[in-house]
Amino acid sequence: MDRPIFRTEALSKVYDTGGAKVHALAGVDLKLFTGELAVLLGPSGSGKSTLLNILGGLDRASSGKVWFRDIDLSALRERGLTRYRRDHVGFVFQFYNLVPSLSARENVQLVTDVARDPMDPAEALGLVGLSHRLDHFPAEMSGGEQQRVAIARAIAKRPEVLLCDEPTGALDSKTGVQVLEALKDINERFGTTTIVITHNAAIRRMAHRIVRFQDGRIVSAETNETRLAPHDIDW
Repeated sequence: MDRPIFRTEALSKVYDTGGAKVHALAGVDLKLFTGELAVLLGPSGSGKSTLLNILGGLDRASSGKVWFRDIDLSALRERGLTRYRRDHVGFVFQFYNLVPSLSARENVQLVTDVARDPMDPAEALGLVGLSHRLDHFPAEMSGGEQQRVAIARAIAKRPEVLLCDEPTGALDSKTGVQVLEALKDINERFGTTTIVITHNAAIRRMAHRIVRFQDGRIVSAETNETRLAPHDIDW
């Protein structure tokens, strides 16, 4: 984990809301390392999601620089960002964004059909404990199962980076543990750099590193020396 996979320098993002300017990021300098599971903590509006969207190539900074390895994401045009997202990044959001009319297998196949070196959809679903749900539709599954389908869809293209925005935000604690166990397993099994943003401070205890945000700035970044498995966390 000594090689940075992401680097940012003086990264800023300003939104013009029509008369008022909102500084979502205010000069963020950060390194995130290959293979680590990092948790980004902070209240709503602190800049976590904005940073995640810029790292994932979904948004652009107003100023500053961001690199993925040696690729300057700030300099890429839209086609380059699309290729970057397709080839290197998996996304997991709070809401599962599954297609209701498709089975679990078919939802995952939406990604594998366009990936360079995909897993078989059944393999990806097996990795998150859903081998018995391959042909079930989202309406036939619990919230936790749907989120695990979303994780399977994200990892099926074998991304180097998994970006997770409040992946347990819509789940109860028991179901959230199942989702976090899946994320931890993927991180450890494949060495997938995993970045999780959350309001839930308890989740920090499963991370290699915790980065705290406030008002668009990083206020601390600390290594976690006593990592716990999700099922051992006191919720």
